[in-house]
Amino acid sequence: MTRWQLEGNAAEAYERYLVPALFAPFAERLLERAQLRPGDRVLDVACGTGIVARLAAPRGASAAGLDLNASMIEVARATAPSLEWITGDATELPFPDGSFDLVLCQAGLQFFPDRTAAVAEMRRVLAPQGGLAILVWRAIEHQPAWLKLAEALDRHAGPEAGALMRAPFTFSDAAELKQLVGGSVRIVIETVSFPSARDMLACQAAASPLAGPIQALSDEAREALAADFEASMRPHADDAGVAFPQEAHIVTATR
Repeated sequence: MTRWQLEGNAAEAYERYLVPALFAPFAERLLERAQLRPGDRVLDVACGTGIVARLAAPRGASAAGLDLNASMIEVARATAPSLEWITGDATELPFPDGSFDLVLCQAGLQFFPDRTAAVAEMRRVLAPQGGLAILVWRAIEHQPAWLKLAEALDRHAGPEAGALMRAPFTFSDAAELKQLVGGSVRIVIETVSFPSARDMLACQAAASPLAGPIQALSDEAREALAADFEASMRPHADDAGVAFPQEAHIVTATR
């Protein structure tokens, strides 16, 4: 991946804040669609801090995770030292042909500079009749909270910051995904929640590439951003904080 890379202790913040709120619920849905079976050999490509592999292992799988970002792999290894964690490129997977029964990829494919090569590699390492399951976010127009945040960043931190927020949602066309991978595409929707809109913004400032643009703002500009975003999120506020739907495509295929 060449974009949306984390630096320093951002990987630890990603694991602490974004995995429980966002990535763990969708990892459950990905494993459900993949039809994981006890004894399956599973590879989690672009694993981040490893939530997909970590949820697969208690279900009886032999799980490994690979990510280009060494700091993500360090956190994954510290969190689940019994699993296999590898720093590597999705377009050059360091495994023999047919090594896995399932290859999974959550919210990573959109960032690969060569998606065709990455999918070909995922297929190569699958055993005959092995399964492939890939999750990508739907367009940001289907993600009300993140769209509001992107628009607030446009206003207060500039278009480059807004573009960073939109980057995870840029490979969102179901027909294009199906053409690339084959198989069947389904829409899945989860409710994502944070203690408040300001907490949601703080998590992004700590745990995503938005850390730089947000931290570069003056105190006054950062407060204006937070107040603007908080006001825009009032339709999603309840007594527990903020809650909103998030949508993804999951494509499943067999070798």
